[in-house]
Amino acid sequence: MAYKEQYPSALLTEAVEAISSLPGVGRRSALRLALHLLKQPAENVHHFTSAINDLRDGVRYCRCCRMISDDDICAICADKSRDQRTICVVESVRDVMSIEATGQYHGVYHVLGGIISPIAGVGPSDLTIKELTGRVNALEDPQKAEVILALSGDVEGETTAFYVYRQIEGSGVRVSTLARGLGFGDDLEYADSLTLGRSITNRQLFKP
Repeated sequence: MAYKEQYPSALLTEAVEAISSLPGVGRRSALRLALHLLKQPAENVHHFTSAINDLRDGVRYCRCCRMISDDDICAICADKSRDQRTICVVESVRDVMSIEATGQYHGVYHVLGGIISPIAGVGPSDLTIKELTGRVNALEDPQKAEVILALSGDVEGETTAFYVYRQIEGSGVRVSTLARGLGFGDDLEYADSLTLGRSITNRQLFKP
C-alpha cells in the first residue's frame, strides 16, 4: 500500500497497475506510459482504448485452424491458391506470422494454442490436438497430404510433436518436421526469416 500512495491520483494508480500487468512492462515503464497518455489529445486516447476493446471483443479464431481472424474462416484457410493438403502445426499465432513472413510456405496451418507442459499444467486436452486429428481424418486422399510439425526444439516442443505424431500416424499422411537450421530450444518467432524459410523448404521426415 505504501508504494501505491506515492502516486498523487487513485486513477493514475489504477492505470499504472493495469499497464504494468502487460508482459515485460514494469511499474516505472507503466508510469511513463500513463503520463504519456495524459499528455495526448483525448480523441487519441479514446481511439487507443477503443482499438483495444475492439480487439478483445471483435477478433475471432478461425474455426478451421484457430488463427485469429475477423471472420469465421481466416484469410489463409479461405485462400483457394493455398495447398489445403499441407498443414503446418504451430504453437501460437505468432508462429504463423513468423512463417508467413518468410514467403516460403504456401500451405495452411493449425494453431495448437500452446505446447504440452506438465509443469505449467498444460496437457493434451488443453490444446487443439483433437481438432487437428479431425482435420487429418477428414482429408480425402491422406496419402497425398502432409503435416509439418513446426514446434520449438526444446523438450516440451519435442514432447508435443511426438504426441501429435502418435495421434495421426495411422492416417496415412506424411509427417515431417523443420530442418534443424534452428538451434535446440529456439522459438520460431525469434528466428530470422532466412533461417526459418530454409528450415521449412528443407524439412525432413519426422522420426519419433
